[in-house]
Amino acid sequence: MVVTTTVSDSDESIHSTFASRYVRNSLPKFKMPEQSIPKEAAYQIINDELMLDGNPRLNLASFVTTWMEPECDKLMMAAINKNYVDMDEYPVTTELQNRCVNMIAHLFNAPMGDKETAVGVGTVGSSEAIMLAGLAMKRKWQKRRQAEGKPYDKPNIVTGANVQVCWEKFARYFEVELKEVKLREGYYVMDPVKAVEKVDENTICVAAILGSTLTGEFEDVKLLNDLLTKKNRETGWDTPIHVDAASGGFIAPFLYPHLKWDFRLPLVKSINVSGHKYGLVYAGVGWVVWRDKEELPEELIFHINYLGSDQPTFTLNFSKGSSQIIAQYYQFIRLGFEGYKDIMENCMVNARMLCEGIVKTGRFNILSKEEGVPVVTFSLKDSSRYTVFDISEDLRRFGWIVPAYTMPPDAEHVAVLRVVVREDFSRGLAERLTTDIERVVKELDGKPPSRGTVKAAHVTAAVEGAGGEKRLKKSVEETQREITSHWKRLVDGKRKGAC
Repeated sequence: MVVTTTVSDSDESIHSTFASRYVRNSLPKFKMPEQSIPKEAAYQIINDELMLDGNPRLNLASFVTTWMEPECDKLMMAAINKNYVDMDEYPVTTELQNRCVNMIAHLFNAPMGDKETAVGVGTVGSSEAIMLAGLAMKRKWQKRRQAEGKPYDKPNIVTGANVQVCWEKFARYFEVELKEVKLREGYYVMDPVKAVEKVDENTICVAAILGSTLTGEFEDVKLLNDLLTKKNRETGWDTPIHVDAASGGFIAPFLYPHLKWDFRLPLVKSINVSGHKYGLVYAGVGWVVWRDKEELPEELIFHINYLGSDQPTFTLNFSKGSSQIIAQYYQFIRLGFEGYKDIMENCMVNARMLCEGIVKTGRFNILSKEEGVPVVTFSLKDSSRYTVFDISEDLRRFGWIVPAYTMPPDAEHVAVLRVVVREDFSRGLAERLTTDIERVVKELDGKPPSRGTVKAAHVTAAVEGAGGEKRLKKSVEETQREITSHWKRLVDGKRKGAC
């Protein structure tokens, strides 16, 4: 028997999306469409548009993990519908988070026994972790000032000008004055001596960066601890240190185990780290751990019972996925200390190889340091004909996303390129990038000076003009200052890099 059916436009089955009417209609940009479309068409149209995005693995601007093992991908997809905050319904997921907190606390040498429970929490990234740590320190400072009968309405925090933008957000959102230690050419991290000079009775903490976004360099937390201890003793204050180890927290324990930057230093009261950076998990997970329970004021912890049981919570957001928490635990037990150490060593070896290749071109100065996060930051020796911004733009032709930006105050005249070497950036890719950088530079050599360099500075010889007037020959530094000042106006805001 033959059955004939009539299919309306609204539920038509599409055998070829490209033969349908959906590919010739404009996609909604402001209002939700009135009618539905078949799932095949929706998938194809969106998938095609996403092809115009860059390749995440060639995005060398980002510290964020872009590759994980297929087995971990399966675990993440299986948990994608679990709301982490519902601890009573998903107790095993909660237990996995607690295990991760304990492991991280031990990795950072928290003063606790082998079977003691650490104080910490999973977050959606280091930005939320920093907000929570900052709030805890602000509240502790306020309570202490109240108990002493002193004003507590003008808190401040001391950081370097190289901090990630989330510190500026914390200061602005939670009404804390941000006292920045300015940088200088050749020194692109916070100077501990100048930082301690800025500390006063209203300072809730000094924030040290373990792995600067700009150059990957570690700040000297040990020296900061010693200087601040002395000042606390002299003044009677109790100013603590928070370490922003977003990038370096999963580097230092494996590559520099003798470096003292963590809870081995008495004034370090809290540390944040990004699981989605060198913790080797896809974007969406960070961690904050405290030295002990005394450092996290009880009044900041909320207790809820409307999900089935009494549940303590100390986060800025409520609902969030469980996948990244599970993925972090997978990486910890899958790789172990040995696996993380091997991966970080590989990253450093490839970063050094890339650095050597860039130096061999003879065109660049290396600004990043040997000890730190596997990042290669470099500037042009001569920017009179073209700039790092031109190089960054031209590298996109080969698929590479290499950011160019100017340094923060007082080194704004220094413009750089930066490559973040991640787990999936192999030696072969490093060699290919070096070749493409050299190719781009040679092509730019054969072109007229870029519009930016011409508008910014005309470098001329000190010779007599036709009318007898003298033309001033500008120094290389003056030229670079003018060029980068021009480009900074065009690309304002790029100096903060990627979280």
